[in-house]
Amino acid sequence: MPTTPFAPRLTVEQVEEGRDLAPKFDASGLMPAITTDFTSGELLMVGYMNAEALQKTITTGEAHYFSRSRQVLWHKGATSGFVQKVRELRIDDDQDCVWLRVETTGGANCHVGYRSCFYRAIPTGDDYTGADGCLEWKEEGKVFDPQAVYGDAPNPTKL
Repeated sequence: MPTTPFAPRLTVEQVEEGRDLAPKFDASGLMPAITTDFTSGELLMVGYMNAEALQKTITTGEAHYFSRSRQVLWHKGATSGFVQKVRELRIDDDQDCVWLRVETTGGANCHVGYRSCFYRAIPTGDDYTGADGCLEWKEEGKVFDPQAVYGDAPNPTKL
């Protein structure tokens, strides 16, 4: 593998119409990574990747992300066992966002225990009556018990 896995960004034409992989990361060195189920298309999660996470995802065929709250690279499923096998990896037109289509070992993708990180809905229009108690569950139940999997490890979400 080359020491620099990505091509330099030279022209708009190269980035938008060419065959070179020349990703653009934001000022923090990150890009959004949208993850969906390979078969159903269901949205599972949105994470972030730095250059190392993108490179490891490409080379291993398994999803790696960069945790903004913990400031570390993480291999999805390394602790929980719910590994995301990348079946297809796409990059958007200006190469500043990736889309992973995955199959997940065990079917869970959210650290809270649900299949998808998007397990609640927000009412809209006349159905919205205010923020307190408005969220509606859209998944029947958790796929796994986070306490049993992670124990007393700190919650990765900072308030």
